[in-house]
Amino acid sequence: MSIAGITRRRVAWILAAIVSIWIVSVFARQVGDAGAAADRADRLRFANAGLASQVEDLQKELELVQQPSFVEQQARANGLGGKGERSFALGPDASALPTDAPGSAGVRLGASPAHTAPIDVWLDLLFGPTR
Repeated sequence: MSIAGITRRRVAWILAAIVSIWIVSVFARQVGDAGAAADRADRLRFANAGLASQVEDLQKELELVQQPSFVEQQARANGLGGKGERSFALGPDASALPTDAPGSAGVRLGASPAHTAPIDVWLDLLFGPTR
């Protein structure tokens, strides 16, 4: 092989270079996997914190639901009050509430109601709505 210019020493250097490149690539892949594992651990820590908060909220709700005053209120809502109490329910022929009634889905909590000028209200009453 020395005729082709390939000596044992050059073959050894080529093999050493190939092994070195292979070791560096394996190490780089391990470093990348470790970084991905660290990112995954951070996401899991964040998810665990959210779940811990949710568990705390559910425990507070459980304490609330187990209070006798809450149970009595829910019983009254279902018509299971005391002997002297009358249950309240709307009749089947009751008229529907308007869409802007307090507590309806049309009026959202925290929304500022639309204020109209008094003159516009009077004009609507006198001449009808313009919309």
